[in-house]
Amino acid sequence: MRLAMFDPAPIGVVVTQGPDHRLAYTNQVYRRTFGDRPLGRTVRDAFPDLAQSGYFDIFDRVFATGTAEVLTAVPVDLIYPGAPSRETRYFTFSISHATMSDGRHGVLGVLVEVTEQVTAAKRIRVLSEERRRALQRYRSLVNAGSQIVWVTGPKGGVTEPSPGWERVTGQSWEEFRGDGWIDALHPDDRAPAVESWHRAVTEPTPRWTHTYRLRLATGGYRHFAVDAAPVRDGDTVIEWVGTCTDVEQEWQETRREELLARATTVTAGIARLDDMLAALSEVIVPDIADNCTVHLLPHALHRPPGTPLTAERVAAVSRPGLPDLPPHQEEHLGPGSPLARAADGRDPVHAVFPPGEPPPDLSPPGAAPWLPPGANSVVLLPVVVDGVTAALVTASASGDRPPLGQAEISLLRTLLEQAHTPLRNAMEYQRTRQVALALQRSLLTDPPDVPGLDIAVRYRPSTAAAEVGGDWYDSFTLRDGATVLTIGDVAGHDLPAAVVMSQLRNMLRGLTLDRQEPTGTILRRLDIAVQTLYLECTATCVLARVEPGDAGGLRLHYSVAGHPPPLLVGADGTARFLTAARSPMLGLVPHPEYDSAVQPLEPGSTLLLYTDGLVERRTEDLTAGLERLRRHAAEAVTRPLQAFCDTVLTDQLTVDNDDDVALIALRVPGGPGASGGLPG
Repeated sequence: MRLAMFDPAPIGVVVTQGPDHRLAYTNQVYRRTFGDRPLGRTVRDAFPDLAQSGYFDIFDRVFATGTAEVLTAVPVDLIYPGAPSRETRYFTFSISHATMSDGRHGVLGVLVEVTEQVTAAKRIRVLSEERRRALQRYRSLVNAGSQIVWVTGPKGGVTEPSPGWERVTGQSWEEFRGDGWIDALHPDDRAPAVESWHRAVTEPTPRWTHTYRLRLATGGYRHFAVDAAPVRDGDTVIEWVGTCTDVEQEWQETRREELLARATTVTAGIARLDDMLAALSEVIVPDIADNCTVHLLPHALHRPPGTPLTAERVAAVSRPGLPDLPPHQEEHLGPGSPLARAADGRDPVHAVFPPGEPPPDLSPPGAAPWLPPGANSVVLLPVVVDGVTAALVTASASGDRPPLGQAEISLLRTLLEQAHTPLRNAMEYQRTRQVALALQRSLLTDPPDVPGLDIAVRYRPSTAAAEVGGDWYDSFTLRDGATVLTIGDVAGHDLPAAVVMSQLRNMLRGLTLDRQEPTGTILRRLDIAVQTLYLECTATCVLARVEPGDAGGLRLHYSVAGHPPPLLVGADGTARFLTAARSPMLGLVPHPEYDSAVQPLEPGSTLLLYTDGLVERRTEDLTAGLERLRRHAAEAVTRPLQAFCDTVLTDQLTVDNDDDVALIALRVPGGPGASGGLPG
């Protein structure tokens, strides 16, 4: 036998000599498979890992008997070349007797590796067994009927009947098969579900989950959670298997928690009652209802039950596709109207009716329509704060949407109960604001009619804060004919600030009328009273007295207590701030001293006193606001005094000014614009 002829063979070849089977030859395939085993050594020494395997006994039998033997797909457990550890591979061996060219006897072994074929066969057997068990589980699950189970083709389309689906939806197999299942979904859920399902089957994922509403055989809809997975043969999807589980209760609880969390978020930091309820209406639509309106009852504190009702609609929200209502509108309602009955009864009014056909007690003849077209149910929910109906929330469902029921009423109540503390605060705030604003406006009187002088006043409440604060102005004449102008600002924007403001204003009046003293002396006396009576109060103030001068004309005596400086604008447009007689604000220094200053008032000149809301901005330095005021006043001085004041306010204030503004202006006759001035 010439052994070299086996070198190019594509299978492994090994030749041994003698009864102890010493390696005489291995070809390249054999060495690549088992490594380069030294020739001349016995196979038992060359392969110590296989000493106990029994394979070498075959060599003994073949050598002794001369009868060839074949082993098919047997495992060989070795450390193979390039492998990090022992592994098992499978081989088919053919062992036969061989005679060498020199006459010596031996054994010829031929081997072929069949690991891949064996592994594939095992995988097929395992997959087949798993498939059989999966089908058994599936059939058991379907037959048990505990939930809906369905099967589709690899690209969608139902391929097998589902008893659970038919039981829940009432769809027959003919209605269900293919894409018929889509017809059982809620109309609003069909497009999202189909889009999500299409993505799952075109870009196969390990799992598809979705939640939609199914139409029940008994009527109405319930939420079901879908959980499906592809069945694969290797890398190929051969079908999809999924389940639908009723999760209506869990969905309702989750929705409840989400809505309450959203309500908390949107109402955080809101003080105004109308803003708070308007924010809540955005939570209600579209999750609870298709339409929501909010009416404030501004006169609820003083309205006897059974009398006509004035309601201010501050919010109206509709889901897309429904007509919009104007959010702001005042409505006068008779005592028999549904809104008035709900306000008086302080209990919800709930009605369910055919779409667009409300009962007569909800739509009295001749009454203005208040329900959206196509409504099938409505809830009128009074918002009661400390026994008073402060607002009415109206929610309605329309069209195919299930009518509002007790679950929705309970959720609406919970939403509003969660906001009860903020609502109470807002109601108290509203009461306080009304009282404080009334008090403040009662004190901001018209200026006196002084012959030869033109006086104008203005007051603008804040649009962003509490709309009431400590700003005040005053003007009156003394017994000697002098005219007094005052303006001031007590720290704070609430009822206590307005009360202190009224007291300081009246106190300053009394001190000024009591004695003919320099303005600085009067402010010192006022400061002593402030520090005695109002221990934590601070305020700013300008006190000015206009009287005839020694050589004719007029002169201004003034003092400034921590207040922005008076602005004097000449008839020619020259404008400057009066910066003399500047002293600390009231209530700040333990032993105050206040300076007084005198300034001649030229014919045609205009004196402007103002509070800091006219010049202060959060985003800029005060000097910028003062310079802007000086420039605007200089440009407007040729206008009549009333127009001058309006122009300065318009030019200085922003839409959302966050502080009150008060000003008082005095013009001396004899210059441009004086003839057009109107007496204050």
